[in-house]
Amino acid sequence: MPITPETAATMTPNAHMLGQQGSAQALNTPALVLDLDAFERNLTRMMDHCKASGLGLRPHAKTHKSVEIARRQLAAGAVGVCVAKLGEAEVMGEGGIESVLITSPVVKEDGIRRVMDLNGRISDLILTVDNLDNAQALARAASPEQGGRRPLKVIVDLDVGLHRTGIAPGEGAAELAEFVAASPGLKFMGLQAYAGHLMHVEDYAERREKSLDAMKQLGDMRDMLRERSISCDILTGGGTGSWDIDPEAGILTDLQAGSYLFMDTEYNAVHQKNGPEQAFETSLTIQTTVVSANTPGIATTDAGIKSMATDQKTIAIASGTPDGTAYFLFGDEQGGLAFPDAETGLAPGSVLNLETPHCDPTVNLYDCYHVVKDGTLVDIWPVSTRGRSA
Repeated sequence: MPITPETAATMTPNAHMLGQQGSAQALNTPALVLDLDAFERNLTRMMDHCKASGLGLRPHAKTHKSVEIARRQLAAGAVGVCVAKLGEAEVMGEGGIESVLITSPVVKEDGIRRVMDLNGRISDLILTVDNLDNAQALARAASPEQGGRRPLKVIVDLDVGLHRTGIAPGEGAAELAEFVAASPGLKFMGLQAYAGHLMHVEDYAERREKSLDAMKQLGDMRDMLRERSISCDILTGGGTGSWDIDPEAGILTDLQAGSYLFMDTEYNAVHQKNGPEQAFETSLTIQTTVVSANTPGIATTDAGIKSMATDQKTIAIASGTPDGTAYFLFGDEQGGLAFPDAETGLAPGSVLNLETPHCDPTVNLYDCYHVVKDGTLVDIWPVSTRGRSA
C-alpha cells in the first residue's frame, strides 16, 4: 500500500525523488534499498516451492518488519505470518494482518493481558508455549470466567537442538500439549520446531542430515500425541537454510522461512556452497556514498557501524566498486574502502551498494525501504515494527 508523500517525507529525505527517472542512484545515504523485481522473483519462487511441496508458507515477518510486505506475502498465497515478539504482532494486527503466529513465549502478566486483547481484535492469533506455568497463566487469562471472547490458539514449541526456546520432545511435551488441549480457554493447534542452529551449516550434506533428524523429532512427537487422541493441525518450522530440505520429510504443514525475500551475506555464503545457481537473489542492499578520498588506496563512505548489523565479519560489496575492493567499518558513522592498489579509487560522490551482512537486525536500523525498479525510486515502505521488541 503506497504511503502519502507527507508520511514519506517524515521517514526519509528521499521522498521528493519518487518517480524521477534515475533517482535510485541519487538517494541521500545511507539508505536501505529494495530491488522490486528481485524481491518479487524471490516471493514467487518460495511460494511456488511450497505449493509444489504441498506446504503452506507462514513466512517470518521478523525479517522484514513490514506490514506492506506481509500483505504482499499473503496476497501471493501465504497462510499467515510469524513474528518473534508481541509488539510486532500488535503492529501487524493494527495493519490488518489477521493471521499471526508469535514464535516466542509471552510470559509476563501484562504481556498476557495484551495477548488477550489482541486475540479479541484479530481472527487468527496463535501463541507458542514451552512450559506448564506459562500455559496455566494463559489458561487462566483465557478462561470463560475471565470473559475470554474466543479461545486462544496455542502451539507447543519443541526444542530440536537449538536450546533457545522450546521443550524437549517426549513425555513432558506430551503432558504440556494435554494440558493445553484440556483447558477450556485454550485451543491446541499443534507443534513448532525450528532448528535455527542448522540454518548456516555450510556443508549441505551435514545440514540435510541434521535438518531431517530435527523433522523426525517433530514427527515422532506428532505420533506420540496421536496415540493420546490429540491431533496437530499445524506442524510449523524450518527456515531459509533448510527450505529445500525440510519438505522431504513430509511432516511440516507450513514453512517459516523469512530471509529468502532479501538474502544477506550469511545466507548467500550458505547457498553458494550448494552450487553456482542460487535459488534466491540479493534484493536488499545498503546504499552508501563516498564522502572523502584523500589517502591513496582508501576512501571513506557514510555507512558505518550504525548502518548495518555488525555480527558478521565480512561486509560484501554488491556493486559500484573496482574488482578487489574490500569494505571495512571506519567508525560509528563511516565505512571504508580498501582498494587493490594506491592508483585505484573512487571520488567523493561515488555511490555503491553493500549486501546486508545480516538482514533482520539491519532492517531494524532503518525507518523505511526505498523500493527501486529499473533505476527509479518507485515506492517507500515503512519498517512498521522497527523497535517493537517487547
